[in-house]
Amino acid sequence: MTDSSTAPPTPASRPLAPAEPPGSSDNPNNSQNLNYSPKPHGLSAAWSLGMRTMWRDLRAGELRLLGLAVVLAVAALTAVGFFADRLKGGLQRDALQLLGGDAVVSSDNPTPAAFIAQARQQGLTVATNMSFPTMGRAPDERGGAARLVALKAVDPGYPLRGTVKTTTRTDVALASAADLAAAGEATRDIPQPGEAWVDPALLTALDLRLGDALLLGDARFRITRAIVVEPDRGAGFMSFAPRVMLAQSDIAATGLVQPASRLNYRMAVAGEPAAVRAFVRWAEEEVKKPEVRGVRVESLESGRPEMQNTLDRAEKFLNLVALLSALLSAVAVALAARGFAMRHLDDCAMLRVLGQSQRVIAASYALEFIAVG
Repeated sequence: MTDSSTAPPTPASRPLAPAEPPGSSDNPNNSQNLNYSPKPHGLSAAWSLGMRTMWRDLRAGELRLLGLAVVLAVAALTAVGFFADRLKGGLQRDALQLLGGDAVVSSDNPTPAAFIAQARQQGLTVATNMSFPTMGRAPDERGGAARLVALKAVDPGYPLRGTVKTTTRTDVALASAADLAAAGEATRDIPQPGEAWVDPALLTALDLRLGDALLLGDARFRITRAIVVEPDRGAGFMSFAPRVMLAQSDIAATGLVQPASRLNYRMAVAGEPAAVRAFVRWAEEEVKKPEVRGVRVESLESGRPEMQNTLDRAEKFLNLVALLSALLSAVAVALAARGFAMRHLDDCAMLRVLGQSQRVIAASYALEFIAVG
């Protein structure tokens, strides 16, 4: 007879072991251990979903239109910005040519020596000239006709900005404007003593040709070249009169400069922008002194409002073109993005049905757009 006190416990009487969480068993054949992985949350889930979605859309060609819209938008903005920058730089260079230098000191009397000394102390290049209206006359053997002219006397180095173009064609008085522009040759020279360069209009008015003589005051000059382009001619009233250009050393021989003569002296400077700005600031303070009279400082920022207004209008126009380009580019990208979003509505609905949060879905598509753009 077996003692019931020493009998082994039956399976029903054994205590139940605590349930093991999935994947905690040491059995390598446990299928739950192989399939279990923690579910990603937050940014990691959005990153994973976004990369998988982008790779699928790339293989399916869904991003072609969106990518093309982004590329065209960037290309359009870059092209417009580059064009605007080059055009603005060209306008500023042309404005400096119209001015004749980076800055100009204009006066009714010879330029004060202090201005010339200060400019050279700043390391700037200096060129002076003078201009005034007078009468030019043909010799008696050529008819003796007279005409009001705008006389300009220049020093070596003129002009500091831009280039004078002249021609030596014998039929310059009969040539058209297009032929003159084609025949013009750039030069850094100035008229030699005893020579004069004139506008073709003066040759026509006085019935003269290259090589003939022109009488100015008490002096007689030989016409050697016709002026095709004069960069700093300006737009004043006297600029409409035919130009006659001489060397400044010949002015004394003409006897035209008298105590009551109305003369315009100009000193142009050119150099490094910082040095030019420093000289302009010094000159503007100097002309405010009571003992300095009849002196004006001209630059792109002050003294020539017509040029500054032109540059301001051009800059506004270029900014408007850039703004319109950006607006059109944004519309193109928005239309492409809208089409992309409409094609993925069903995908988003399926992800929501499967339990994916709206925040993760939105973040995944945002990451995809960032990666594409």
